Amino acid sequence: MSALKNTIIKHVLRVLTHPGVRQAQRTRASLLRRIRGAAAQVHYFHQADDPYSYLCVQLLERLGHRYAIDLLPHLVSAPEDSAAPDRERLVHWSLRDATLLAQAHGLEAPALSPDAGALALAESALAASLQAGRFVADAAAISQRLWRGQAQPEGQARADAQATKAEGTALRKQMGHYLGATFFYGGEWYWGIDRLHYLEQRLRDEGLCREPARALLVPVRDIALAGAPALHTSPKPPAQLHYFCSFRSPYTYIALPRVRQLAEHYGANLQIRFVLPMVMRGLAVPREKSMYIVADVAREAQRVGMRYGFLVDPVGQPVERGYAVLHQAMKAGAGLQLAQSFLQGVWADGIDAGTDSGLYAIAARAGLDKTFVDRALADESWRAVAAANRLELLGMDLWGVPSFRVNDQPGYWGQDRLWMLEQDLVALR
Repeated sequence: MSALKNTIIKHVLRVLTHPGVRQAQRTRASLLRRIRGAAAQVHYFHQADDPYSYLCVQLLERLGHRYAIDLLPHLVSAPEDSAAPDRERLVHWSLRDATLLAQAHGLEAPALSPDAGALALAESALAASLQAGRFVADAAAISQRLWRGQAQPEGQARADAQATKAEGTALRKQMGHYLGATFFYGGEWYWGIDRLHYLEQRLRDEGLCREPARALLVPVRDIALAGAPALHTSPKPPAQLHYFCSFRSPYTYIALPRVRQLAEHYGANLQIRFVLPMVMRGLAVPREKSMYIVADVAREAQRVGMRYGFLVDPVGQPVERGYAVLHQAMKAGAGLQLAQSFLQGVWADGIDAGTDSGLYAIAARAGLDKTFVDRALADESWRAVAAANRLELLGMDLWGVPSFRVNDQPGYWGQDRLWMLEQDLVALR
């Protein structure tokens, strides 16, 4: 029954994640809107104490001016614990990450995390602005004072923020998401300024851009492979590029080819640091998060030219079996090949790594035979390595994958932060 279920699911997901299906859904939503004569409505969900929301709110007026849309803002609460595991590290990382993003895109960075009193006043002001229909015009200034640690002006309008947040949070959940700094348009979600380029391009494709000759508000950032490739004869010791990864992470899959490119171009030694998936470490993943990840990875895979969607989730024993083989393959100099074969197998080729035949096929593509696999499966030493990697990841103040760092420098989390990693590699040159 399990094998039949996997077969059905992988074929359904193959269809649902196909770029042609996504485009058909966009076209249908646009056509229905035009038939009804309705305006293009873009919902924006703002979390006042979220640094990514602070970046987004700085762009709302420009977004509304540049595109023929009705921008509908909502005030929301922070995500539930199940959607934001290890909240303390999340808060710390988000502030650092948003600061780097702001610097890269010419926005004001959050100066410090707001205290509870300042947050309550700002949320009350935002709620009043929302009720007055002035959120898009006022929210950036209110948020700026919050993140600069400045007092809100005397006489500023106030409203019940708790009721307003409850309403916005309920709508967000009903529409299928869990985070702040999110945009929703025509059945599709876009998180933060990182995915704003997808929304902008979609609005342009639908003829809704008032200034099509101008560049996107937030162009996509990715690796550039600057300069000539590194010479392996250089007397300088190579950089160590640490890649914290999970076989259950589709983002790990779509990041690996570019991580390898970075290592090869800059002459770095790529170190695979596998960790158990969060769900196998007792951290639940809510349905809204799972559904968004599936859709988001499909978009990102298409952008970087990778197949994705014909998948068999390797959670549980398949991951453990894969790590057992990976651990031995790394010793044999075939770790990268095995990792690439496994990730492609489960996320794009529809291979069930929980079966012997599936795992043998994955290993064979990496040049490893059945005897090698059987011998690896009998060795449990990979568990200690995975545990040590996890402790090192936590020591970097990170918890999720894919994460990266060069030598002992601060790390980065997310396949869309490889351009930050590249900056560290360039600096070492």
